[in-house]
Amino acid sequence: MSMNSFNRFFLRFFPVPRFLSTPSFGLDISDESVKFLELINTKNGIRVGRHGERVIPSGIIESGKIINAKGIEEILLSLKKEEGIKSVRVSLLEEQVYLFKLRLEKSGLVNVRESIELALEEHIPISTQDAIFDYELISEDTQSLELQVATISKSVIESYLNIFKNSGIKVQSFELEAQAISRAVVKKGDMGTYMIVDFGEKRTGIFIMSRGVIMFTSTLDLGGVMLGNMIAKNFKISFEEAEKIKKEFGLQRNTANKEIFSVLLNSVSILRDELVKHFLYWHTHKDEEGKDNPPIKKIILCGGDSNLIGLSDYISVSMKSKVEMANVWINIVNTENYIPEIDFKRALSFAAALGLALRDIDNN
Repeated sequence: MSMNSFNRFFLRFFPVPRFLSTPSFGLDISDESVKFLELINTKNGIRVGRHGERVIPSGIIESGKIINAKGIEEILLSLKKEEGIKSVRVSLLEEQVYLFKLRLEKSGLVNVRESIELALEEHIPISTQDAIFDYELISEDTQSLELQVATISKSVIESYLNIFKNSGIKVQSFELEAQAISRAVVKKGDMGTYMIVDFGEKRTGIFIMSRGVIMFTSTLDLGGVMLGNMIAKNFKISFEEAEKIKKEFGLQRNTANKEIFSVLLNSVSILRDELVKHFLYWHTHKDEEGKDNPPIKKIILCGGDSNLIGLSDYISVSMKSKVEMANVWINIVNTENYIPEIDFKRALSFAAALGLALRDIDNN
């Protein structure tokens, strides 16, 4: 979905100040952590400014929904004090945003927004009165419009606005996490079709981007922590020891202990099966006019646990598809001329924060 248009619509409900002269931080809030990153325009090009991560204790945010407002406010207050964060662009997890396609016939069409509003409750599990929505035009012909509609509950937005207001931090925009990540890992202007897999600590986001629009999102309750726990349980060792083994061996068949490969494969195959399901659906499902979706060119891996040795090769071979690790700097810097302070592997977990911060660069 177009987050530029989403933000304009959002501003009609909640006036959020814009500070065009002051770059904001990209703030990626998940259930487990807050990642923040600042991009700065310099005479030598774009440079990474202040950045870092704070752990969010369990029970404060669950599936993107704020459970303990005071708990997250304390973290934000510390970021403001310690890092000088005053203005932010914030990502929203897919679990809180509903996406759907809608075709409107031009005949008799007077107001696009009113027509979408009438169709909302057929596609989303919240009432029209509690929904904020916006749309992006996917295609148009002489008879109809094909739209991608994004909706979110007003109560969710208000809960996030309140924690930032109470923390004294100004919000410039909210954005779907998938869109922020895609801005960081897909070359600007590329209208190709890609499956993006954000393999994190406790969850994996699966997105399909086509023609510059997020067409599909899904979340799988599987991440690096589950893999570590499986090793710890199987070998009766601590989680810390299991994490070391996971990072050292990964999905290598020819290791001293092949049982590690077997244990990890049991979990990673669940991820693979989920990717295959969405991959096949995309390629076999036709739109309302009977047209095929454009083929997925490649699968792009990002997220802190996407570095698992052998993961990209395993997915590529088992799905017979091109798989590559994301280059989160593709729209930011030429790494031949400037090496960012964040190393390549760690940067994979900052994809959303980078994509959010890029909004300031794009707007200049």
